[in-house]
Amino acid sequence: MTLFLQVCVEKLLPFSSFANAFHQPTFIKQPMYKKAIYEVLQVASTRAGKAFLACPKSDQTDTSKSVDLHNNQMIDWAVTGFQPTGPKGLEPPDEERNPYKEVYPDVWVEPEAAAYTPPPAKKPRKSTAAEKPKVKEMIDEGTRERLVYEVRQKCRSIEDICISCGSLNVSREHPLFAGGMCQSCKVRREEEAIEAMNSGPAVGVRTSCAAQIAIKEDPWCCYMCEKGQKGVFGLLERHTDWPCRLQHFFANNHDQDFEQPKLYPPVMAEKRQPIRVLSLFDGIATGLLVLKELGIQVERYVASEVCDDSITVGIVRHQGRIMYVGDVRNVTRKHLHEWGPFDLVIGGSPCNDLSIVNPARKGLYEGTGRLFFEFYRLLHEARPKEGDNRPFFWLFENVVAMGVSDKRDISRFLEEVTAAHRARYFWGNLPGMNRLFGKVRTITTRSNSIKQGKDQHFPVFMNEKEDILWCTEMERVFGFPVHYTDVSNMSRLARQRLLGRSWSVPVIRHLFAPLKEYFACV
Repeated sequence: MTLFLQVCVEKLLPFSSFANAFHQPTFIKQPMYKKAIYEVLQVASTRAGKAFLACPKSDQTDTSKSVDLHNNQMIDWAVTGFQPTGPKGLEPPDEERNPYKEVYPDVWVEPEAAAYTPPPAKKPRKSTAAEKPKVKEMIDEGTRERLVYEVRQKCRSIEDICISCGSLNVSREHPLFAGGMCQSCKVRREEEAIEAMNSGPAVGVRTSCAAQIAIKEDPWCCYMCEKGQKGVFGLLERHTDWPCRLQHFFANNHDQDFEQPKLYPPVMAEKRQPIRVLSLFDGIATGLLVLKELGIQVERYVASEVCDDSITVGIVRHQGRIMYVGDVRNVTRKHLHEWGPFDLVIGGSPCNDLSIVNPARKGLYEGTGRLFFEFYRLLHEARPKEGDNRPFFWLFENVVAMGVSDKRDISRFLEEVTAAHRARYFWGNLPGMNRLFGKVRTITTRSNSIKQGKDQHFPVFMNEKEDILWCTEMERVFGFPVHYTDVSNMSRLARQRLLGRSWSVPVIRHLFAPLKEYFACV
């Protein structure tokens, strides 16, 4: 009977190590060990061609004694170094080296590979925090130069590499140039473009060049916008439709339950016209304030508002540029034809009967919740007719703490997924609405909303004493100019109510910034 044992590869030793590895006490006590040594040395003696003396004739009937004698002779031969051939004489012939390689080609491992012991795998570190996506990949300069050389020699397509960092993990096309873009550069590009949108052109194209080139091109004209250029700069080939590609780059493409809204191509600068706005539930004219801050020219701003204090703030702060039309329920199709056409429709119906914070709320179909349908009605009346392809945008806002069914019904009527989930819900078709934006602390119409925590601590210190936020400080929190609501001897509580019902200026500026690509700017 042949003995088979399962042994780890790294524990196997060559015949030359027999003298050091052989253990005499185990050989005496363990029959299995003795039998294994006997079989191994039989193979070794066969390969070396070594013959041993036979047992005496008188002992031929005693098989165990014969085996022990034969075994002892082989052990003495092995301990002394397998003379006369030595360990080299024990190597198997070529035909016996890999007897199972052809029979089991999928599981056969070469000796060199079998001798390698991989390091133990590290256990993953447990963490309760959400795993962040890997956004950084180190690409050395030599790798980038090699990839550029391969592209020049037409050995590799420029679409297969990220033209920003040189990574081969391409996730999408670059929006501006022919080439690829990896996920980390996509995230970085979005962040840079958001900063540019908040302070300059919505495209966010940056140019770096030597001073001599800038002087030569004085007045400077970016090569992205130059009409006479061919659009090829070395390996960079500009997309002819890069404005549309950039728009799709920022389009909302996640969690969509409805068809993606229509994307309008940006309008050439010389063809842009001032914007015409219809603002429903206008409040303190946050929309007009933001459009002014962005430098967008406003031809007409029609506002529906019933709060006298809000109307007073709008009249005083905007010098009568707002056309107030009263209750939204009294606005008809005929009125819209007289005042329009409109390029932007915005609004946020009262949230009292929608907020789950209000235990006496009546929902979307009763009380002030029904005013949403007035926005829906006028939005459809103001839309361009079929065949009119002029850019038309809209934005609807409401409280985030609304019931699931109310949110679903609003989305079903507007047929748009919520494009931004911040301190409020926003529905709309503004370009790039899914861009990230930081959180702002909540201040409502109630005076106790500005106190912090269960113990109702005051939020600020004045002369080492706790104090509430002044109205001017609340205005700065919402992004309004200081004393924006300080009109008509209005009380502090009345001013806080106006601010609590208003939109956050930084958020609306963030959403309105792409409109600079469609309408005339100062």
